[in-house]
Amino acid sequence: MAASAHVSKVRSMYKRILVLHRFLPIDLRALGDQYVKDEFRRHKSASPEEVKSFMTEWENYKDTLQTQVLESAGERLSSVKFGTHLPEEKLGSFQEEQIGQLYELMLESTKPNRQFDIQEDGK
Repeated sequence: MAASAHVSKVRSMYKRILVLHRFLPIDLRALGDQYVKDEFRRHKSASPEEVKSFMTEWENYKDTLQTQVLESAGERLSSVKFGTHLPEEKLGSFQEEQIGQLYELMLESTKPNRQFDIQEDGK
């Protein structure tokens, strides 16, 4: 039973994040959706310690994004700034692979003319 409760919690968070991404500008939504999908797939067989950290960080992301979406209600998306500062001590705890992913994400999200392969998932 505990396993099914965990799966339900993970699935619920995953879906909530994708719903929140609907409030992002289209290019950031495409980037964010793909990143979330890749990360959740990558962690399907993670150890219990990794899962705890993974879920904590995604919960923080969800809460931050939800707050920013609610605060931006009624404003034009082009004038809204999404995201948050990453403290240096947190950055220092990342593995090399995570630093690389973060750097690629930063490059992609700050391109002046972002171009993404935007596709709707078929259901």
